[in-house]
Amino acid sequence: MNYEIAYALGFHPWEDAAEEPAFVEAITRLFEDEERGREAPYGRALDLGTGSGIWGIELARRGWEVTGVDNVERVLDRARDRVDEEGVEMELVHGDVTDLRGAGIETGYRLILDTGTFHGLARSQRAAMGREVDAVAASDATVLLLAWEPRWRGPLPRGASRREIEEAFPDWTVTDVGPSNFVAPRPVELLMRPEEHWYRLRRDESTP
Repeated sequence: MNYEIAYALGFHPWEDAAEEPAFVEAITRLFEDEERGREAPYGRALDLGTGSGIWGIELARRGWEVTGVDNVERVLDRARDRVDEEGVEMELVHGDVTDLRGAGIETGYRLILDTGTFHGLARSQRAAMGREVDAVAASDATVLLLAWEPRWRGPLPRGASRREIEEAFPDWTVTDVGPSNFVAPRPVELLMRPEEHWYRLRRDESTP
């Protein structure tokens, strides 16, 4: 999927979901699960495909040290404005999720968030993203990844199955799966039929 074109057309359901109370409640529970039993600051968080920074800003507000990465420079400008408006600390990097180290992303991230990038990538890109996440994640890291159920949608994200996610992250275990509660407005819902789920992945204990 060409995300630059999508933003130009105003198509960004991964951001529009912030206006849906049920979706916000679901993602908030996921964040709370990662924070339970700890006190802020919680550590480093990486927001993949951050867009205009909506969810990265929320993590920063909650007490995470956040880096957001996106390959659409124009939307990063919006993110920079939003970060300034919200008065939070968040690093924004122009880069590709398939080459995080090439974009200067360092290591030690305890939380990696993807609200809609992986499921729009080709198979080879997904494998590359998995390798890059491996390289920058801390030993006790969690990945929170949103994916639509796979089906043909033309130029829209095809989606990804649990098996495809596990193939791209071979050294990680899917520990939880649940609905995101995202409902697209009609007629977009009829076109996309997202059937969206959250996946929580953790490193296998045997991984060095």
